[in-house]
Amino acid sequence: MNILIAGDGEVGAYLAKMLTGKKHNITFISPQKTLLDSLESHSDLLTILGDSTSMKVLNEASVNEADLLMSILHDEQVNILTCILAKKLGAKKVIARISSLEYLDEDNKAIFHGMGVDEIVCPERIAADECIDLISQAGVTEVYDFAGGMLSLQLFHLTEQAKIIGASTKELNHATSMKEDVKVLAVSRNNYVFVPNDNDVFQVDDLVYTINKPRGKSHLLNLTGNAGKTIKNVMIVGGGRIAQMMAKELGGKINLKVIEIDSVRCENLAGQFNAGVLVVNGDARDVEVLEDEDISNMDAFVAVTDNSETNIMTCLLAKRYGVNKVIALMDNVEYIDLVQRFGIDGIINKKLITASYMTRFTLGADVSNIKFLSAIDGEVVEIRAKRDSKVTKKPIGSLTIPEGAVFGGIVRGYESHIATDDFQIQEDDRVVMFCLSGTVENVITMFNKKKFLEI
Repeated sequence: MNILIAGDGEVGAYLAKMLTGKKHNITFISPQKTLLDSLESHSDLLTILGDSTSMKVLNEASVNEADLLMSILHDEQVNILTCILAKKLGAKKVIARISSLEYLDEDNKAIFHGMGVDEIVCPERIAADECIDLISQAGVTEVYDFAGGMLSLQLFHLTEQAKIIGASTKELNHATSMKEDVKVLAVSRNNYVFVPNDNDVFQVDDLVYTINKPRGKSHLLNLTGNAGKTIKNVMIVGGGRIAQMMAKELGGKINLKVIEIDSVRCENLAGQFNAGVLVVNGDARDVEVLEDEDISNMDAFVAVTDNSETNIMTCLLAKRYGVNKVIALMDNVEYIDLVQRFGIDGIINKKLITASYMTRFTLGADVSNIKFLSAIDGEVVEIRAKRDSKVTKKPIGSLTIPEGAVFGGIVRGYESHIATDDFQIQEDDRVVMFCLSGTVENVITMFNKKKFLEI
């Protein structure tokens, strides 16, 4: 696939590095020479210095041959104009990163489609939704729904209170109350990620990824020692777009405090929210401010400022005051696992969020969803099975799949199923699979229509 990326920061660079080497021809356009120099030294791609709204620059990048253009600069107006021009010049599909909330309105999205912009993505909106999901499920470290919630990916950090400590994967997967509703996909232990076999035993501090049907959630919360936890009082640090979206969604449903250091922004925020949201002007790095705002009685603490260090530090402070669940917005992907082991329950990363959204358009029409995991180097993908594809030829237990890949669950019509060895995948089934890094492309080939000489 010929892919053009217009970017001016870390999100674009991260996406380019991820896609390089995956049988794509990548061209990166940027006005930032230092960014291009860094990409050239670490990635095998073509770089062009210039303005992506320039038709001369777009033509130099062979936009008429582009299968996909992604414009993810910080300026949303530049992104929209880049996509409109690229589509007029022959790009097959164009995606724009936006940040304005009004652009997410369905009527406004339809206007963009009419101008040629195929998709718009708002990392802040996705980040806010992930924070809300984590707050709504108190005992979960990471959560993501597939097929409209018919299957759910969840990550649990096992503490000493977890009832499954000392139990084997087989005991959990085959327990009478669990076998039809839950399956363990992967375990991260001491920075080593593995797909557990039946005899592997759960240990304290394991990070455990599961796939489950809706009714399996209560079983998991009970076994991991997280049952009965509820969140009613939440403190948010930072008054940016993510906090604003969260407050508008959660205000009135729970008790919410937003701490913002900028007094002018505080005044603006106070006029946006309903009576269920209290806006406080203060520095959350100041212990006295946290104490004055009753930090010890908070059920959850979410730090979403533009500074990762502030987010991590304030979350650790909140943990010291006994807050059950803390969530931090963090830029550096490489430090996520380490930070989680310090006690931060949830990590939100806009690079991974944007990459998850964008990458699915590079994997073919039958990949409807992909989630890059924050705690480990892997992803979970939802794929539709085609007629006569390899996965429809034999029951799951008889299929040869790439090492590091696991069948998680299947959605057929309006029913969801946990993948078992005797389950037979059929045409048009939507299959959720866990894939360690580097395996997803090989997994996808199993779902494509193809004549196999040997099955």
